[in-house]
Amino acid sequence: MDKAEITQWALANGWRLTDGNPCLSKPGRPNEAIVRIVLKATVANLEIKKPSGKWDKISGAAYPQIEADADSGFPGGLGLQTIPGITKLMQDNRDQAVFGGMPAKRAAGPDIHSVFGPKRG
Repeated sequence: MDKAEITQWALANGWRLTDGNPCLSKPGRPNEAIVRIVLKATVANLEIKKPSGKWDKISGAAYPQIEADADSGFPGGLGLQTIPGITKLMQDNRDQAVFGGMPAKRAAGPDIHSVFGPKRG
């Protein structure tokens, strides 16, 4: 996979571009990235943000070593599969992109007065 293919895969799977890099954010804080793929000229690095705010490089690979999985399309060689809960985090980010992070509104149902009429006294 090359830089464009990794970016295309990431955007299709819930990642967002932040500072030019595909990133995943916390479900409760959509503007705070916690996982990112840094795409350089010849390599891609997977980084996770520590609680202190510093980015920690987990793994990296040259583009020719990164291959899409035949079944899932997941880019192999980057170490994404080693992060516990990565698929859930990707799903949460994808849902947030679709629904805008807003909880679903319930339709207002009938109240007791609209069903039985006003209280008679």
